[in-house]
Amino acid sequence: MTIDRVHAAREIAGELGLDLLVFTPGSDLRYLVGYNAHPLERLTALAVPARGEAFLVVPRLEAPMVSASPAGGLGLDVLAWDETDDPFALLAAAAGARLGGAPSRVGVGARSWAEHALGVQRAVPGSALELATPVVDRLRMVKSAAEIEELTIAGAAIDRVHARMGEWLRVGRTEAQVGADIAAAILEEGHVSVDFVIVGSGPNGASPHHELSDRTIGAGDVVVVDLGGGTPTGYRSDCTRTYVVGGAAAPDVTEWYGVLQAAQRAATDAVRPGVTAESIDAAARTVIADAGWGEHFIHRTGHGIGLDTHEAPYVVEGNDIPLVPGMAFSVEPGIYLAGRCGARIEDIVVCTEDGVRVLNHGPRELVELPG
Repeated sequence: MTIDRVHAAREIAGELGLDLLVFTPGSDLRYLVGYNAHPLERLTALAVPARGEAFLVVPRLEAPMVSASPAGGLGLDVLAWDETDDPFALLAAAAGARLGGAPSRVGVGARSWAEHALGVQRAVPGSALELATPVVDRLRMVKSAAEIEELTIAGAAIDRVHARMGEWLRVGRTEAQVGADIAAAILEEGHVSVDFVIVGSGPNGASPHHELSDRTIGAGDVVVVDLGGGTPTGYRSDCTRTYVVGGAAAPDVTEWYGVLQAAQRAATDAVRPGVTAESIDAAARTVIADAGWGEHFIHRTGHGIGLDTHEAPYVVEGNDIPLVPGMAFSVEPGIYLAGRCGARIEDIVVCTEDGVRVLNHGPRELVELPG
């Protein structure tokens, strides 16, 4: 970890006319300084003035944790505050001293708690509060080689979980029972956290973000399984496969699932530098729409991934950002038939200098599992 990311954020803030950036616990803070802070009511914040050096404001009882983290080796000033202090006033005074006056435009992390964001605003009367997203997205959207390696490790781990699906996904078991086994396997295979486990059987598969239920899996059910977790370094996995349990799929399911496969393949093959994010969405959507299933593809084709499961760039109509090497995102078209079943195929891909690298390698066919 180096101070370079903080300096890059400062430079971008200056370009955009932001006087001060404030990042509270979350992925932006971890990305910039390597400190995975507890999100608490007590204020922990990285302050990055457009002029002068960045600093950390932390509760005194947590100062040793900062020192022990990668942030401790960056040479940042650490302003520790006691329980009876006003940390927002401390932050505002230190920022003002560096800027030579109170900041007028303050960018805060998109996922800062409201009480923290509003506390900063109250401490700097007359300031205009806005999102720091344009700053951090420019940095985080393009992954370094080290970050891509972390995503590769995460992808391989979740592939191993999908490869074991036959151990748990069987007729007569409930979604909740299957989900509990999958969650344990996500940790066994190298993750340190389970972000989500979706087991959408039968009609529940038509709800893309279905939560585990007590529905019992029946013979011939189509089951959507979407899994993700966090590795020790904080990078995420996210991979969806669709299964048929205890019988063959109905002929019409096989037909439209083939359309879905073609759409996912077309979108993946379209990834290369210079094309827009929305063109990747269009590549998948056109295949599905031309086959007559367009109304059943009800979400965007993908999202960026890194320290967050969902981050920029978003692969959706209206996002005309051109892809550049190092951008990592999901390609996950789906077809959802309300009241009956659904299917989704999802891989994490990386835009490379000459095309695309796919980080998930499990079968994309409709996998048939014995009952």
